[in-house]
This record gives sequence, structure tokens and C-alpha cells, in this order.
Amino acid sequence: MKILFIGNDRIGDFILASGLIAHLTETVPGARLTVACGRSCIPLLAEAPGIERILPLVKRRHHRHWLDLWRQVAGTRWDLVVDLRNSAVSRLVLARAVRRLRRMPGRVHRVEEVGRVLGVDPPPPPRIWLGPAQRARAVELVPDGPPVLALGTGATHRHKQWDPERFAELALRLTAPDGPLPGGRVAVLGAPNERPSAEPLLALVPADRRLDLLDGVPILDAAAVIERAALYVGNDNGQMHLAAAVGTPTLGLFGPTPAFHYRPWGTNAGFVQTDRPYEQLRPILEADPEASESLMGSLPVEKVVRAAEALLAGVR
Repeated sequence: MKILFIGNDRIGDFILASGLIAHLTETVPGARLTVACGRSCIPLLAEAPGIERILPLVKRRHHRHWLDLWRQVAGTRWDLVVDLRNSAVSRLVLARAVRRLRRMPGRVHRVEEVGRVLGVDPPPPPRIWLGPAQRARAVELVPDGPPVLALGTGATHRHKQWDPERFAELALRLTAPDGPLPGGRVAVLGAPNERPSAEPLLALVPADRRLDLLDGVPILDAAAVIERAALYVGNDNGQMHLAAAVGTPTLGLFGPTPAFHYRPWGTNAGFVQTDRPYEQLRPILEADPEASESLMGSLPVEKVVRAAEALLAGVR
């Protein structure tokens, strides 16, 4: 069965929809998937079974990337097209069945929206496929030892970033002798361009307990590292969703983005919101979309500590 899956170009959105790929490959007999997605998402599929072809969606002016995709898929008669972008491509190809994502009214999570594309209830949870190579590399980067607190200080925009000094205070409290992760190591993960925002945190964590993983660790290796962690705490970004997808207890930090739609999804996942609610912060962001200042200032460390402790206490 030939299936065209038109996915997202952002890592976080792609991860939230990854359960649908797993659902198709595991429940549709003879499924052969062609996946179109952003280049940054392609490495997430390196170990995924049932993927016949991956087509990178490279953005071009005047939306010409959709024309590029159409040229690559128009010659095939598809049994099913799943279009999470609601694009013109799914309207211009030969297909026996087409299913498109539509935004649902109300406080609906992205994973629930994705599940409704194929009428899957409960919706399929996000999935990250890891192989022996990634897990072996993770052991090299994070050898066995005291528990690991993984932190993600980066975000696509400054307005979603919690201050690194607060991350440092959080790390020291959670790994203190009387904390939930006594003597724990602190792993800081992210892209190389996120190092400047993480340097104040790295400077405040004792060297013997600091794991600096900001030098371009491949995304699946990073997922395997996070899988070995006792807890992940991070801003609202793709890495937060990566952590929840591998099953690590994950606490997302939210301010000007809607947690009801983008909170980490999973049994061991939770979130904490700034004292100023999203409804108050969103108008500020809309007035200045390129804001260079963080809108996470009303999230105190104490609130995050309590949420992390409660999450760890309830881990299944």
C-alpha cells in the first residue's frame, strides 16, 4: 500500500505527529511510506521501519517548494495521502483516499488533532526510533553513574527562554543532598548556537557534575542520552518533545505559548506555566513578534522545583 505522508518542517511538530507514522507502519498491511518533511526532521527517521522514501521540503520563495514536491509525487497513484500541512499537493495528486489535518476549536492538544486525521482514539503517542548505535553512543557520552538531570535552555525564540541563572539554581537544588536527585550530574543539551545562552548555567554547575553536550550531538544520539536521564527540564522546543517521546520524565516550561496545545505528551510528562498566564503574555508577543526579551520572567525557581518533585514522585 503506497502512502504519502506530508509532515512538518519543525522538529517539535514533527515529533508530535510521529505516532501517526508508527500507527501506519504497524497497522496497515504492506504499508510503504513516502515521507515529505523539513530537512531538520529527516534524521529522526533514520531508524524508523517501513519508510520507503524521504523527500526534503526545502522552503522556497512564493511557496515553490510545494511545486517541487508535486513534481516528485504526481506520477504515482497513491492508496492514501496523509497531509498534515493541508497543502495543495494533496488536492492535485491521484489518490484513493486523502486525509488532512484541520485545526480543532477549543483547548485541543496537537497530538489529539493529529490522531483525528485518521480517527485514531486514543491518539497514537509520539515515537522516536532508536537503534543500538545511538544507545551505545549515549553510554559513551553519559557513562553509568549518579542520576542525570538533563536541561534544555534553548528555544526558537528568546521570548520562550527561561533565564540560565534560574536553570542553574534549579539544577543545584534538585541535585543537592536533600534534593530528589542527590549528587546527580547535570547534562546540558542543545545546538551549538545555543551555547551563549547556556554559558551562565555551565559556569555555575560544579565541573565534576557537569556534562556539556552543546557541540552538535546528532539528534538521535541526544535522544538516547536523554533516555538515560532521570529527569528532563526545558523550554518549549523540539528537544522537550524529544525527551517526552523517549519516555523520560519531562517537565516543560511555558509562558507565551499555549501549553494546552503544545505541552509535552506522555505518561511521565508535565508542564509548569509562568505566573502571568498565556492569555496575558500572548498579546505582548503579538505586538512585537521579534521580541528580544524573555517573557518567562514570572516563572520562579521555587515553582519549577515543586513541579519537578511532584513529577518525579508520580513517575510510573
